[in-house]
Amino acid sequence: MDLYLEGKVFIVTGGAKGIGAAISKTIGAEGGMVVVAGRDKNDNHTTVDEIIKMHGKAASHTIELADPEACKELVEFTIEKFSRIDGLVNNAGVNDGIGLVGGSPEKFMGSLQKNLSHYYNLAHYAFPHLKYTKGSIVNIGSKVSVTGQGNTSGYAAAKGAINALTREWAAEMLPYAIRVNAVLPAEVWTPLYENWIAKFADPAAKLKSITSKIPLENRFTKAEEIADMVVFLLSRRSAHTTGQILFVDGGYTHLDRSLT
Repeated sequence: MDLYLEGKVFIVTGGAKGIGAAISKTIGAEGGMVVVAGRDKNDNHTTVDEIIKMHGKAASHTIELADPEACKELVEFTIEKFSRIDGLVNNAGVNDGIGLVGGSPEKFMGSLQKNLSHYYNLAHYAFPHLKYTKGSIVNIGSKVSVTGQGNTSGYAAAKGAINALTREWAAEMLPYAIRVNAVLPAEVWTPLYENWIAKFADPAAKLKSITSKIPLENRFTKAEEIADMVVFLLSRRSAHTTGQILFVDGGYTHLDRSLT
């Protein structure tokens, strides 16, 4: 299926690692041009090099997303480099464990700054360009926004707000034909997840306890499976889809627990 991404330009935040890297590479493989944005310069360059080796087009931009001015500069960089913006993927974030117990008001606000504010800031600065191209925004959320997890108030609040902003922006952007959707992963095998599992006394047992609760095939979702959904939503193949919150999680969030 041709997704018609040839000549289109996309920004992917946190685009050099895990889910973000898979999204960046899938855009490149489909003929789109991608700006890989993240705080680690070396990781950004590595992902860009991999996209170029696939005969794709990409550029890297090192950024601290918590800084609103840096978000503005990212949009300006993209326009200077590629002259247009057809899509924005708000992906960067971290489950930082700032809970109600053991946290603090200052840490909670810091978590919101890391996980939420740049979604708004980038959409704000990208809007004039997305208006011109009738582009698309895809926000990466989390199942934590609807299930809870415990001990992660900041992250959960940010992800809940992202669901709300997805619907709010979809409504606000209707006059401009800008589509806004969200993709919510649950258990996705990434380097960060692998590092977390390795901290347990028996990583294999912990891994099995998690995968046993994922209904479809009792396995983690692949980062590439998240990427496929995101890139489809960016494309005009999903031209009449907006305001949707889609779970790509092997049935983890919504299917009956008796199934596992």
